[in-house]
Amino acid sequence: MSLIARGAKVDERDGYGRTPLHVAAYGGHHGAIRALVAAGADANALERDRYDVVTIAAVANDVPTLTVALALGASAGNVTSRYDGTALIAAAHLGHVEAVRTLIKASAPLDHINNLGWTALIESIVLGDGGARHTDTPRALVEAGANVNLADRNGQTPLALAQARGYDAMVAVLRRADAR
Repeated sequence: MSLIARGAKVDERDGYGRTPLHVAAYGGHHGAIRALVAAGADANALERDRYDVVTIAAVANDVPTLTVALALGASAGNVTSRYDGTALIAAAHLGHVEAVRTLIKASAPLDHINNLGWTALIESIVLGDGGARHTDTPRALVEAGANVNLADRNGQTPLALAQARGYDAMVAVLRRADAR
């Protein structure tokens, strides 16, 4: 952090639009993240692909970095990525259930709809593999109160999408939540 002491700009951007905070998040450098935010770095800045530090950590399934970022004021509700999604949607589609749970605790919007017409619940089904981690993800979302009947832009509900893919464990989770 000696560069900050010598007057370096904490929100300086590289050719990819990344700030030092983005780079620190990619590397999981918690001390640097804390120092940058303390020096005034924007904890919610977006880089060129519209990722913030919360989305970076969620996609990497780096729960310790995610926890640090959220504790320092980064928002779990930012609209990020070229899909106008959220970190929760990104983590859900990858089956990163601990990141999903962390984001839920941080009040991430459960039913945000991205520009594909999908919520986190729908992405965990459509882009998931039906395995254990992708089944635990919708379970966490359902337990948190995600709308199990919110359909995609084609009118397909999460239940219909899970049934069409033969994801029986997901179907059971959704049926227990009165999905139609």
